[in-house]
Amino acid sequence: MLGDNEAMTTAPGELVRAALRAPLTRRARREFCYCLAGLVPGVVGFWLIMTLLFAGAGLTVTLAGAFPGLLVLALTLRLARRVGELHRWLARRLLTGEFAAPPPFRPARGLLRRLDTRLRDGAGWRAVAYVALKVPVSLLELYAASFWVSGLFNMAFPLWWSQFRSHPANVHLAPFPVITPLPGVDFRVATAPGTLAAFMLGAATLLAAPWLTRAVTAGDRWLIHSLLGPARLAQRVRELEESRAHAVDDAAAALRQVERDLHDGAQVRLAALAMGLGMAKEKLGENGQPVDVTRVRELVESAHSSAKEALVELRDLARGIHPPVLDAGLADALATLAARSIIPVDLTADIGERPTPAIETIAYFCAAELLANAAKHSNANRVFVDVAQRGETLRLRVTDDGVGGADPARGSGLPGLVQRVRTVDGRLDLSSPEGGPTVVTIELPLRA
Repeated sequence: MLGDNEAMTTAPGELVRAALRAPLTRRARREFCYCLAGLVPGVVGFWLIMTLLFAGAGLTVTLAGAFPGLLVLALTLRLARRVGELHRWLARRLLTGEFAAPPPFRPARGLLRRLDTRLRDGAGWRAVAYVALKVPVSLLELYAASFWVSGLFNMAFPLWWSQFRSHPANVHLAPFPVITPLPGVDFRVATAPGTLAAFMLGAATLLAAPWLTRAVTAGDRWLIHSLLGPARLAQRVRELEESRAHAVDDAAAALRQVERDLHDGAQVRLAALAMGLGMAKEKLGENGQPVDVTRVRELVESAHSSAKEALVELRDLARGIHPPVLDAGLADALATLAARSIIPVDLTADIGERPTPAIETIAYFCAAELLANAAKHSNANRVFVDVAQRGETLRLRVTDDGVGGADPARGSGLPGLVQRVRTVDGRLDLSSPEGGPTVVTIELPLRA
C-alpha cells in the first residue's frame, strides 16, 4: 500500500502525463470533429425551426389563419424531431456514451385528433428547445475548436522564420500577428525570439484545447440527454425495466450454471463415491470368501479421494455464490483479493458504515472482474484499488498504469459489470485513453 507521501508525489506526475497526452488521444480528436460537425446543422436548424415557429405562432393569433398556423406548428414539431435525430446521430458517431431516443410519435386517427396529438408532443417541444440552445452552444464549440487551429498555427512559426528573412536588406517587414483565441491578447512576431514565444503560446493553447472542448461537449451532451432523449420519468421506467429484465436473466443464468456445476462436478464425484463404497461393501460381504484387503483398501481410497474432490467443488461453488471472506467485511475481502492478484495491488479502504450484504457482494465481484481484466489485457505493472464511503454512496475506483484503450465492445466483461451495477441503481464510469491509465469508477448505494 502506498503511503500518503508517495501518493501525493505520484498524482502530479500522472496529471502532467495525462495533460501532455490529452491532445493526442482519440477522444480529443473526436470531440474536436464534433465541435465542427455540429455547427452547420445547429445554425441551419435554428434558422429553419425558429422561422416556422414564429410564422405558425403569428398565424394562430389571426382569425383566418388559426388553423393553418396550427398546421405550421405541427410541421415545426415534426421537423424539430428530425433535427434532433441528426444531432443525436452526430453525438453517437463522435462522442462516447449512449444517447437514447425519445418514444416514437404515435398519431391518433382523424385530422383534428392527429393535430392535437402532434401539438402536445413533449419530445417535439423539447427538440425545439434544444435547437434554440444549440446556437450559443455551437458558438462555444467553435471557440473551443479555434484553440486547436491557433495552437497548431502558432507552433509552426519557427518553421516559417526563414520565409520572414528572405527579403532584400533595405526592405523592412512589419511584425506578423499571432493568431490567439484569448481576448485582449495582441501578440506580434518580428524577431527570432518572438517565433519561440509564439511557439510556446501555441503549445500552451494546444494543451488547453482538449480540456476546453471536453467541457463544452459535456454541456452539449447534457442537453442532448435532457432535451433530445426520453423524458426523465419515462427514461427511469425504461432503466428499471431493463435492470429488472437483466436481473431476472442473470438469476436464471446463475441457476443454470449452478445446476451444470452440480451435475457435471459434485454429482459425478458423489456417484463415484457411492459406487466405490458399494463395491467395497460387496467385497466385505462375500460369505465364505477370503477378504481381499488390498482391493478393499483401493476402493476405500478411491472413494475417499472422490469425497474430497466433491467437497472442494462444493466449496468453490458456494464461494462463487457468496464468498465467505465477505463475512469479515468488504475491506478484508478486498485485501484478500489483492493478495491473490497476479499484478501488485495497492489497496486503500475507508468504509465507515458497512453496506448491506448485496452491495458488498456486487462491489467484491466487480473488483475481482476488474483485477482479472487488468491482468489479462492492460499489461500494467501496478493496480490501485480505492474503496471509500461518500455520504450514502460506496465508491470503488480501480486504476491501472497499463496501455489503456479498454473498450466494452471487445468483450472485456464491462457490459456485464454495468448491468450488475444498474440492478441496484449504481453507475459505472470508464476512462481509458490510448496509452493509459485506465480508471474505472463504480458508485453504489449503501443499501439495496
